[in-house]
Amino acid sequence: MLRGTILISAASCLCVPLNLPAADFSFEQVITQARERAANAYQPPKEVPRFLQELSFDDYQGIRFKPENSLWHDSDSAFRVMPVPTGLFYRRPVQMHIVDEQGTEPLTFAKSQFTYPNTEVERLVPADLGYAGFKLTFPLKGEDQQNQFLVFAGASYFRAVGRDNNFGISGRGLAIDTGMPGGEEFPDFVEFWLERPAPDATSMTFYGLLDSPSMSGAYRFVVTPGETTALAVESVLFPRKDVELLGIAPLTSMFYYGENSIRPRGEWRPEVHDSDGLLIHDGGTGEWFWRPLRNPSTLRMDYFSVQNLRGFGLLQRDTDFRSYQDPEAIYDGRPSSWVETDGNWGSGKVVLVQIPTANETNDNIVAFWQPSDPVQHGKPIQRRYRVLFGDQTIAASPLGSAQETFVGDGTRVGGGNQEGALRLIVDFAGGPLDALDENAAVLGEVQMQHDGELLEQFVQYLPALKRWRLSMLVRPAADQSLALRAYLHSAEHTLSETWQYEIPAGNDMTTAE
Repeated sequence: MLRGTILISAASCLCVPLNLPAADFSFEQVITQARERAANAYQPPKEVPRFLQELSFDDYQGIRFKPENSLWHDSDSAFRVMPVPTGLFYRRPVQMHIVDEQGTEPLTFAKSQFTYPNTEVERLVPADLGYAGFKLTFPLKGEDQQNQFLVFAGASYFRAVGRDNNFGISGRGLAIDTGMPGGEEFPDFVEFWLERPAPDATSMTFYGLLDSPSMSGAYRFVVTPGETTALAVESVLFPRKDVELLGIAPLTSMFYYGENSIRPRGEWRPEVHDSDGLLIHDGGTGEWFWRPLRNPSTLRMDYFSVQNLRGFGLLQRDTDFRSYQDPEAIYDGRPSSWVETDGNWGSGKVVLVQIPTANETNDNIVAFWQPSDPVQHGKPIQRRYRVLFGDQTIAASPLGSAQETFVGDGTRVGGGNQEGALRLIVDFAGGPLDALDENAAVLGEVQMQHDGELLEQFVQYLPALKRWRLSMLVRPAADQSLALRAYLHSAEHTLSETWQYEIPAGNDMTTAE
């Protein structure tokens, strides 16, 4: 039996305010379950029948949950829950429970809550199939409409948007051995508990139980939708065995090509990506680092050591439609995502994984935090953080930011006319830069971390764009990569974040990098 419109037994129960979780349920119970699972051998979740896994994309899209059956549809709560159907990519059902003042009760699957692409699919769907996850809606754009803002479905993936965004970048509960030669392990959220919000609540709390061959974990989430949607996370992880590369608070995105790379043959759109760079805030040094993304020719893993991590994220800084020219994918409306740490996370690294992709359908970018302490069986790991989804300003850096990066042939007339050279252009704006007179003495600081030559660098103001442009002419050493760091400053102050970039060995600007 369900509480809500889904197989509800009594509509009156939907109008009872919820002030506290049910007395028979707490986060400690989820932690206990995770600890007990980790103490025993891993049991893989069951999978849905083969015919559901082999559905075409169109047929799977034809399985739709009926909005009028949403949980709390007829209640005074502003939140609604819409279960996600299994099938295609979503092969493992999850258990779901509703928590209210009457107690905790399973959310039981019902075929009648969905429409189907044809009668044959409907006939074959088992009566006890289960759900793949859930979507949350809330009146983000006015009291008379429900807007979808959060989805948990598939492994430990979730997606969220701010009020004015389209879905794009994903978060995950955990990443294990991402990019490693032995292959990645994908943990699953296997069970959820959803607290019914009070009538006037603007946040919703829910819990997740995560499991995998290497790790079990308990998660508490509090989501607050808005112009920026904030997901507060508390996780307690229990390793079943030692893990070589643990990724905490992972973000997953897509970068096919951008202004800093060659447009693939036949593509008419100027750029195609969900995110265009990685931003890191080191609270120990006070520095903000920006690394533009690439679509590399081979797997690329970069490690950024941080003294005191305050935040990191994959941002979509370019939100100008003219940069994408795609009214269907609407890449200019994709959200940025920022992980804001809570407490001292200790020493570690932000890891950026960039995977080659030949199209825009594959997520090929991953960023996460790797703790320095070894991940060992019997040593729990606890972290608190917030994951923000919204526009490109969510990181709230006080400094000027690198808006665009261009890379060109420095051997050409107009590019530099220097044999073996590359011209790099970085446009900065925002922060203290916007308050400067266009004749201000703005200087560039450029550092090279590998062998190579800095042939020239200068800064100029661009009135048409209201940006400050740093132009660099560099010559990498033969058959070697070249790592660059650059920022803008005055005689007294740092004016911008630190832009970081790496030019692969042998890059002649004719590749898709």
